[in-house]
Amino acid sequence: MPNTKDTGDKTEARVIHALIARGYSVSIPFGDNDRYDLIVDTGTELLRVQCKTGWREDDCVRFKTASKTTVDGTTEMRDYEDEIDAFAVRSKDDGELYWVPEKDAGRKSTYLRIVEPQIDHPGVNLAAEYVFDSNLPE
Repeated sequence: MPNTKDTGDKTEARVIHALIARGYSVSIPFGDNDRYDLIVDTGTELLRVQCKTGWREDDCVRFKTASKTTVDGTTEMRDYEDEIDAFAVRSKDDGELYWVPEKDAGRKSTYLRIVEPQIDHPGVNLAAEYVFDSNLPE
């Protein structure tokens, strides 16, 4: 059974491979103290990217959009607002990759619906709209 660090490393490696294969330059910040995992050079801008591993839950791919940190013995949840530009998400169940701009993500977790819901609601994120190849920046 892989631990969470191994799972995260696998996601990062898969995302890096996918980005490089599509012609992007990717840099990895030194150390583990930055809020982002990667810097992606699009040729016109540098993007701060947080890699996340998602999982299937009902008809959705779910991923966490906040991290747990311990400060002076107290655990707190902290979102990524204004500290990253996008989430690169790997679904551990089927390997699908998604690119989700930070502004489209929730503060604690995000659900990407695989099946279109019966209602039209602005808070619904359809997975098809965030598939990696169709949503990468130019």
